[in-house]
Amino acid sequence: MTSQTTPQRNTAVESTGPTSTDRFSMAWFRDQLIRHAMVVVMLLIIAYFSYRSARFSTPDNLQTIAVAAAPFALIALGQTLVILTGGIDLSVGSIIALSAMSAAATVKGHPERLWLCVLVAMVVGLAAGSINGFLVAKVNVPPFIATLGMLTTASGLAYVIGHGAPINGLPTDFGKIANNQILGLQIPVVVMIVGIIAFALMMTRTSYGMRIYAVGGNPVAAQIAGVKTGRVLFSVYALSGLLAGLSGVMLASRVISGPPNLGEGYELDAIAAVVIGGASLLGGRGSVWGTALGLLLIQTLNNGLDILVVPAYWQSVIKGVLIVAAVAVDVWSARRRV
Repeated sequence: MTSQTTPQRNTAVESTGPTSTDRFSMAWFRDQLIRHAMVVVMLLIIAYFSYRSARFSTPDNLQTIAVAAAPFALIALGQTLVILTGGIDLSVGSIIALSAMSAAATVKGHPERLWLCVLVAMVVGLAAGSINGFLVAKVNVPPFIATLGMLTTASGLAYVIGHGAPINGLPTDFGKIANNQILGLQIPVVVMIVGIIAFALMMTRTSYGMRIYAVGGNPVAAQIAGVKTGRVLFSVYALSGLLAGLSGVMLASRVISGPPNLGEGYELDAIAAVVIGGASLLGGRGSVWGTALGLLLIQTLNNGLDILVVPAYWQSVIKGVLIVAAVAVDVWSARRRV
């Protein structure tokens, strides 16, 4: 009896394990393509633009893409934290303008103190973000309404600082903030790389990151578990404002000017990068690496379309279709995993 039952048990055990045929079946490949759809799209876009233009894949153009992506990366990182909690920040574009104007006004009055204008821009951004956080976390104002109000207010204050006009005539040293290099990379690119790595580690290796995911996934359950949801909500909006302030001073430094409409529409690209990267607008799902991929995809698309001299209105259409397609694929793949 024993000699007969033992082979039967081994056979049963072996039949339950995945075989190499199952692991690399068509269903497995299809599932991998769905899970990594944005990576595939990114590779296809790079291949297409490289084929259409030899200029696209040159080192100089790759650096151009990285420099253009850097300021957007900062506000996209802040937007990622906000969206992971189930909120949204529509004010980052106007906070960029307000911070840039504040930095420009500061450096014009104190041209020898570049560090001061950077500090002022970050403080202004932090203050605006903190107001958003207070309204959302303490007053229970819906994020859409709170940040929409800040969008209008910050935009108006940016024009107030410049008396309705850009602040020009800034010292050339102001351009060093964005145009100097460290290890062959411009400072904004270095800040972008460090920021992405730091925030990715924060979200995956710290209790703070876990609390952000918990608040976005189920705020009631998170509160019952002891998570101070109000503090988490306040902090993500404050961080979003701080990053927008830093982005504003870098953008102003790049053009050595203080345009009051500098960040107009940037919030939409930041939200698009987060959504294309796989984050759910309902909160609780997404990643910093996904946002980085979405950001690079958008900037690569913008750069390639500019090289091919595609009209701006068609670029908007293409980006809109890409956003809707990304959300549709994400929803479809989520349903298949259930």
